[in-house]
Amino acid sequence: MKTWLKLSVLPAIAAWGIRLLGRTMTIATVGGETVDAFIQKGNPIIIAFWHGRQLMMPLAYRGKSASILISHHRDGEIIANIMKEFCFGAIRGSSSRGGMQALRQLVFAGKQGKDLVITPDGPRGPSCQVQAGVISLAKLTGFPIVPLTFACSKKKSFLAGINFKFPFHGRLDCLFGETLFL
Repeated sequence: MKTWLKLSVLPAIAAWGIRLLGRTMTIATVGGETVDAFIQKGNPIIIAFWHGRQLMMPLAYRGKSASILISHHRDGEIIANIMKEFCFGAIRGSSSRGGMQALRQLVFAGKQGKDLVITPDGPRGPSCQVQAGVISLAKLTGFPIVPLTFACSKKKSFLAGINFKFPFHGRLDCLFGETLFL
């Protein structure tokens, strides 16, 4: 019963919470023109974001179809189910477990026209240091790597009901970096 709750109820609630949080924020994008050009041409890309920046990524994604690499860690199943709520395909693997199979699945998904989403520093880190996996993926697919991050700032809280302050109103900035071609 506990596992069922974690894998089916918790992801739906978490996805709802992310969407709610997104609705309370003004979402602005910086540097999205390059990504938009790739999307309009139907050219898949590799979106790379640091592991610690994953919460708002489903709201920052601008494309139509993506496959995201998620580790085999036990929390990875919950994260995979949350991403499915946002229509992301989940590919499971990491550098320590199932990495080569996951790399093959990512390449296959890319050949089907899907954008590929990866955390280049992975869950084990070192944090904010690119590991070889994203470089290998770019070489195998020929897709450009587009760095993505987000930043939030909190504005003054506003009243959302009688004597209830809703503290999450703020701004979400989605920042796309320079596209890297290998």
